[in-house]
Amino acid sequence: MKGSHLLLYLFSMSCWLNLMPTAGNKIFHFGPCRISMSVTEIRSGFTAIKANIQARDPIRTLSILSYPHSLHRVKSSDRCCITHHLFNFYVDKVFKHCKTEDSYVNRKISSIANSFLSVKRKLGQCHEQNKCMCGQESAKKFKQILVNYEGLNVTSAAIKSLGELDILLDWMEKS
Repeated sequence: MKGSHLLLYLFSMSCWLNLMPTAGNKIFHFGPCRISMSVTEIRSGFTAIKANIQARDPIRTLSILSYPHSLHRVKSSDRCCITHHLFNFYVDKVFKHCKTEDSYVNRKISSIANSFLSVKRKLGQCHEQNKCMCGQESAKKFKQILVNYEGLNVTSAAIKSLGELDILLDWMEKS
C-alpha cells in the first residue's frame, strides 16, 4: 500500500514538473494551444544583432510584418494558426537566407533559428491535433505578409523580416 502511494506521488510530481516551464521559459496561449518558450533568450540574441541587421536593410519604407493590420486585431481563435504560419515562415524562408560575413551575427541568427524550430515543432503538434484552426482572417493576414515578403528579392526580404523580429515578439507577448 505504501509503495502505491509513493508511485502515485512520484507520477504526480513528474506530471507537474512537465507542465512547469523551464528556467526562463514562459507559457503562451495561442487559442487552445499552450506553448512554452524563452522569449527572453530570443530577445537577447536579437538585441545583440538588431542594429547590425537593420543597417543591412536597404528598403526602409516597406514593412513585412507591420503592414496595416497584419498582426493587429487577430481573434484569439486565429492566434494559433497565424503563429504557426509565422514560425514556419521564419524557419523555412527567413533564417535560410540570413547569412552575413560576420560569424558572431551568424551564430546569433542560428541560435534564434534553433529556438524558432523548437517552437515550430510544438505548434505543428498542436496543429496536427486539430486544436489550431485556421479561419479566413488568419489566412488573409498571413497572405498579406507573404505578398510583402515576396515583393522583395530573397536576401532583402529575409534581412527585413529578421530586422522586424521584435514586432513579432511584441505581438506574441501582448496576445
